[in-house]
Amino acid sequence: QGHSKSIQCLTVHKNSGKSYIYSGSNDGHINILLNDENDGFSGKGHTNQVSRMAVDEMDQLVTCSMDDTVRYTNLSKRDYSGQDAVKMDVQPKCLAVGPGGYTVVLCIGQIVLMKDKKKCFAIDDLGYEPEARLSNPSSFYCKVILIPYPFFTINLQDGNVRLYSIQGNSLKNDDKSLEAKGPVTDLAYSHDGAFLAVCDANKVVTVFSVTDGYAEHNVFYGHHAKIVCIAWSPDNEHFASGGMDMMVYVWTVSDPETRVKIPDAHRLHHVSGLAWLDENTLVTTSHDASVKEWSISYN
Repeated sequence: QGHSKSIQCLTVHKNSGKSYIYSGSNDGHINILLNDENDGFSGKGHTNQVSRMAVDEMDQLVTCSMDDTVRYTNLSKRDYSGQDAVKMDVQPKCLAVGPGGYTVVLCIGQIVLMKDKKKCFAIDDLGYEPEARLSNPSSFYCKVILIPYPFFTINLQDGNVRLYSIQGNSLKNDDKSLEAKGPVTDLAYSHDGAFLAVCDANKVVTVFSVTDGYAEHNVFYGHHAKIVCIAWSPDNEHFASGGMDMMVYVWTVSDPETRVKIPDAHRLHHVSGLAWLDENTLVTTSHDASVKEWSISYN
């Protein structure tokens, strides 16, 4: 058990008071880590790199892979099912999940909306290449009846973050965009939906205030190479970033100068994924095939 190939993605899910760490590598393997014990799923899963993963409201691990499929795997059964693998027309790169059975999948040159494991809408000929995505948790959970669900996608070339809305079984471009400081590599909402953090290839994290109409709140500098991943702490006051410089920073959203620095977080390769177990425990993964836990102190 465990990984023998580079880890590409990571997510954490809590169930019955226990925190499970799920990670996917470029050979298609998905590992389950609980209390330093490795486990996995039975049956035949992905046959190529697992690019992104998330857990939906039905306690299913939703994953996309370079084998051109999106899979829904029941976490209680821990068994891959051929019926729960959905074939994409083109290679999927990342995804987001939300209430109501919705999944948005970003493929090469295409955005696909899925509901209840079935494709229901697609946007082709985007005019840009989408690279990152996520849903606004505040809108999903607080305003699901009143307004459509928003999703962000990114133009990697010009660094613009674009907003789309789910309207029934279709997607609508809201003609709203945010500008980062460079080509965008990842983004994440705070858990209360108040802030959106965007990291880029120019080594900068820009935090936007959602409650102020996505006005720029703060800008964070410190990495010496491209930032590749970002994740918010459950306290909504701190977030972590990981870069090609093998460093991890934990930032304070209200003060860019207050930070925790983890140099050489993974000595053999750069950080590939971040997730929080709780307000003081951060999980990192890397292309060195390792999963690490860090105790974070702000004193």
